[in-house]
Amino acid sequence: MILTAHQPVYLPWLGLFHKIALADEFVSFNQVQYQPKDWNNRNRVKTAQGATWLTVPVRRKGYLDKTIFELEIDEDRPWRKKHLRTIQINYSKAKFFDRYFSYLELVYDQTWPSLVKLNEHMLRWFLEVLGLNPLLRYANDYEFKGHKSELVLDMCKQLKADGYIFGSEGESYANKASFAAAGVNLMFQNYCHPRYPQIHGEFISHLSILDLLFNCGDDSLEVLMSDNEAVFMATKR
Repeated sequence: MILTAHQPVYLPWLGLFHKIALADEFVSFNQVQYQPKDWNNRNRVKTAQGATWLTVPVRRKGYLDKTIFELEIDEDRPWRKKHLRTIQINYSKAKFFDRYFSYLELVYDQTWPSLVKLNEHMLRWFLEVLGLNPLLRYANDYEFKGHKSELVLDMCKQLKADGYIFGSEGESYANKASFAAAGVNLMFQNYCHPRYPQIHGEFISHLSILDLLFNCGDDSLEVLMSDNEAVFMATKR
């Protein structure tokens, strides 16, 4: 069984779905420390003026000491209306806008108890739309021990994985010898971002998955996987 994991992020980019597509199971690492100015609560969409950020405001009292799972959204601020309006204004002329926008209207019409609940809810929908069906697991349901490489290895052992897909940065901290000793083959993602038709002028990469869906519809999975089926480096065993 091949496993991969990632912290829950807002409106993820294409590379996350590529990594999930090549795994059998995916763990939402929802108990890691919150990192300001990371991707936990923000991502980019395209406008006529270029890429712009959509940021979910979080309650800041003690937030630097909280895990992502504990983080609350600041619903006193009108972020949901702003995000929906930004998406509508900038993608209404995209070919597949009408297919997906009604779901977003439902999402932004309700309050969310936490950032994790919002991100994980939307991730499940994105996976369904793309036609991906990994077994989803959530870190808060387990007691994974350790830090960085040791934490990932413990997760692999508890879930009985014999292969694990790291992101590209994982090679800098993964203890390859420990994984090899445990019989877990390591793979490191090296995602080649595809080009695809976009509205609003010249192509911009590394945007939210929304940009791909609105522009490519049913072809989205094929596009994000193009030239990336086997772009990995495996550890020597």
